[in-house]
Amino acid sequence: MLFLKDFSHKIVITTLEEGDSMRFIIKHEIKNRLRIEIVQKSMTYRQADTLQYFFDHQNNIVSAKVNKNTNHCIINYTGDRELLIKMLKEFSYDSVEVSETYLSTSGRETYEVYKEKLIMNIFWRMVNKVFMPLSFKEIYAVLKSVKHILKGLNAIRNRKMEVSILDAVVILVSLIRNDINTATSVMFLLDIGEILEEWTHKKSVDDLARSMSLNVDKVWLVNDGNKLLVPAESIKEGDLVKVHMGNVIPFDGQIADGDAMVNQASLTGESMPVRKTLDGYAYAGTVVEEGEITIRVNETNGSSKYDKIVTMIEESEKLKSSIEGRAGHLADKLVPFTFVGTGLVYLFTRNITKALSVLMVDFSCALKLSIPITVLSAIREASEYSITVKGGKYLEAIADAKTIVFDKTGTLTKAEPTVTKVVAFNGYNEDEMLRLAACLEEHFPHSMAKAVVNAAKEKSLVHEEMHSRVEYIVAHGIVSKVDNKKVLIGSYHFVFEDEKCVIPEEYMEKFKTLPEEYSRLYLAIDGKLAAVVCIEDPVRDEAKEVIESLRQKGIEKCVMMTGDSKNIAKVIAKNIGLDEYYAEVLPENKALFVEKEKESGKKVIMIGDGINDSPALSVADAGIAICDGAEIAKEIADVTIGAENLMEIVILKRISDALMKKIDRNYRFILVFNSGLIGLGVLGIIAPASAALLHNVSTILISLNGMKNLLPA
Repeated sequence: MLFLKDFSHKIVITTLEEGDSMRFIIKHEIKNRLRIEIVQKSMTYRQADTLQYFFDHQNNIVSAKVNKNTNHCIINYTGDRELLIKMLKEFSYDSVEVSETYLSTSGRETYEVYKEKLIMNIFWRMVNKVFMPLSFKEIYAVLKSVKHILKGLNAIRNRKMEVSILDAVVILVSLIRNDINTATSVMFLLDIGEILEEWTHKKSVDDLARSMSLNVDKVWLVNDGNKLLVPAESIKEGDLVKVHMGNVIPFDGQIADGDAMVNQASLTGESMPVRKTLDGYAYAGTVVEEGEITIRVNETNGSSKYDKIVTMIEESEKLKSSIEGRAGHLADKLVPFTFVGTGLVYLFTRNITKALSVLMVDFSCALKLSIPITVLSAIREASEYSITVKGGKYLEAIADAKTIVFDKTGTLTKAEPTVTKVVAFNGYNEDEMLRLAACLEEHFPHSMAKAVVNAAKEKSLVHEEMHSRVEYIVAHGIVSKVDNKKVLIGSYHFVFEDEKCVIPEEYMEKFKTLPEEYSRLYLAIDGKLAAVVCIEDPVRDEAKEVIESLRQKGIEKCVMMTGDSKNIAKVIAKNIGLDEYYAEVLPENKALFVEKEKESGKKVIMIGDGINDSPALSVADAGIAICDGAEIAKEIADVTIGAENLMEIVILKRISDALMKKIDRNYRFILVFNSGLIGLGVLGIIAPASAALLHNVSTILISLNGMKNLLPA
């Protein structure tokens, strides 16, 4: 039963669901935005995540934020307000099906844990400073120092000259001199810095891992020799699932049939695909590059894939930008110089206080803490724009890039091309040819294939599997057999030049009058043309603006490479203002072009969405895949962007440029500020404790500044 009441412009919505009732109060409202209070005693993490999941999967909701602590939700929506109210009226926690993987990896609980750690640290610092008697302060300082001193000793034992040694020495000397305030201040700031660094790092890694985690909606279930396309959540342990070339392996399992080359880069970092044969083991999230396999599902819980990705991100050195690596190495290299500086000051002044001023101020702490936090925060910020970046290295490459290479179909053109007409030849029926084309194309993830499948669905041309094994030839087409007849579908080059198919003489005139403004797929049966599928692939509305914006951001050369015809490529290149275009190219040509640009000393960005773009994506300094494209393209790419708008590329470039500028500013500030502190300490103007406090405060402030978004709200 549902109730809706109006009390002084506040709308109270009550939902009764199996004895449970919830009330929603609209606390504030402006056009297309609501702030809602959920009237319940408290909200669990699970309920908050369930509600967030529900909002995220509604077409009429642009964005929503659920605050567990205040029971408030801010909702930005489009369309009819009454429709949104109706949706809220019908909501109940029990009615929303959320995967356990989503709930266990949402990050909401992690956020609360670290926030609580931060608050408790500040609280105990205030208690210590204001209420504790001196004798307790001394005991507290000694006990707390053990952790930091052991950390320094451990570094010495491992023969590593690290910042932890400096921290240990500063704390130990302060305790020996009975300077309790300095010791506790240093430890407090170190702890705060450690929490902030760990918090930011974990959040960035978790956000990245969630974006990279497996998200497969439907899979091919093999049952009694037949293949059925079913929802992934319906698969149970022991089921047989077939995975075709170019598709992601959705579950861990034993290989029951087939032979394939599998890309395992997301789990192992291996650059070369691994062969998988009968009785081998396949891992969820890896991608079939060649061949096809049937796996017997061993585990359906996607959290194992998530955990593996987190491990890969945390352990992979390739994800670090060179500037992060330089900061870390420089930080460690500066430690011996800090000790030397301390010794020289004492040697010349015989003043232990002035010498400690050098010891308590070092450049390395700020460098090692602030730079990685800034990079990880930039990756986190990119994720807010539906951009997944697999490491700081690629942000740095994008900032330095001078050449950008675009694929056409599904990249510069809209992600959903449509079939405009099917022209049948050799006496075949148009609908039957569309049905056959869809039957073949549905196995392979590409925007053109989706267009064919969708066109058949719109005409209700349902079909059963009527062909033998389907073979996909990258950037060319598909080969199979139907009723013992060889069937081909693909490009002109593949059908007529490679496979030597012919156009019956009596249909030659009809073939010549096909409309030139459309992309084409050619269907041949037993060596003769059977049909031409004409596909309209309109250029994205924002494409021209994106090209202009990228030029303003420092990109010198914008290039399009496509397997489509020269006529179509020429028109698109002219309309959106590209510098160069290449038509009817093969995957290896795209990769070769990227390599030549790199050899000339330029950093290169490659953007694509299909299997045929994978070689170029892998050799580019930064490979960017469209999220609606082929799984293998997303797996190989360094960055994945949403399919809605190419302006995300411009946003990514802005974030990358702003990141490099912020890091440069941080370097300069760290150098100038800490040099000034050392100078003031040596001159006796400020005490060591004050120098240590200012140094640590500046480090925390730089790190907090690094956590801020790079782009204006």
